Amino acid sequence: MKTDGGEAIVRGTGLLIIEVIRSNPNGDPDRESDPRQRPDQRGEISPVSFKRKPRDLVADKNGPVWKGISTSFSPPLEEAEFCILESRDREREAIIREIKGDKFLPKYWDARVFGCTFLEKDKDDESTRKKGKLNFIKTGVVQFGLGVSLAPILIERMTNTNIAPVQEGKTRGMAPLGYRIVQHGVYCMPFFINPTAATKSGCTKRDIDLLLRVIPYAYTHTASYVRPFVGIRHAWYIEHKSALGSCSDFELISALTPKKKNDPESPSAAWEEYDVPTALPEKLEGRVEPLRDLMNEDYHGTARP
Repeated sequence: MKTDGGEAIVRGTGLLIIEVIRSNPNGDPDRESDPRQRPDQRGEISPVSFKRKPRDLVADKNGPVWKGISTSFSPPLEEAEFCILESRDREREAIIREIKGDKFLPKYWDARVFGCTFLEKDKDDESTRKKGKLNFIKTGVVQFGLGVSLAPILIERMTNTNIAPVQEGKTRGMAPLGYRIVQHGVYCMPFFINPTAATKSGCTKRDIDLLLRVIPYAYTHTASYVRPFVGIRHAWYIEHKSALGSCSDFELISALTPKKKNDPESPSAAWEEYDVPTALPEKLEGRVEPLRDLMNEDYHGTARP
């Protein structure tokens, strides 16, 4: 278990309550970017889709999120220690050189937090070196689960026109059924902090704190044409009372999951159709640290304006 300035990483359980209004929270490449949908018609948001957003916000060192949050730490975070491994412009050979020079984990924040799968020549394993094999797989300290909507979703598809056509001789272009959105949905996405994984990934308490401060901005600062109105209503976070964990994740997640008031098997049209817990039951409160809603905290740990 790694520590940072004497602070230990303890077990943590989180639950994101995400509302989607006329947006596509996660396109499915196997279905022409339709919003992801399960056989029971409920919507999905993949863990990879969500983790991409904190990565992008931390990678953008000129952006307001990094500038605001990095300076909220004392001392402020050093850019060189918070690079992003999962980047389009990464150079594999350069990264392998960083691994060999023990510069890899101190540099890449997402590798320390989310884990990584990369090739490394294991210098300490004689048998591996002789075979010339490269093997580098680290499990992350933070694991996000699949986000699933609480009720079935309705998907709306529209054809768009473009005044600048891509075909010669055409006066305008068409994107048949290219605009695919969820009319309304409320999704739940759990996440978990596992301090045991920190012993190998080099993750520190400071790395976790950065993630928790970035989460509230994950959708509002990465909005796009098909994803203009996706927001986190609640970002519940519960620290356990020890590194081993002091309460069942199942009980915590169940206690904080909203429920549709009427007809749970029909799509919703508004947030008001759900009963949303705002506190833990008394029987669980004493077993964990006080419940936090990251959406009500700014990066200084006070109420957001």
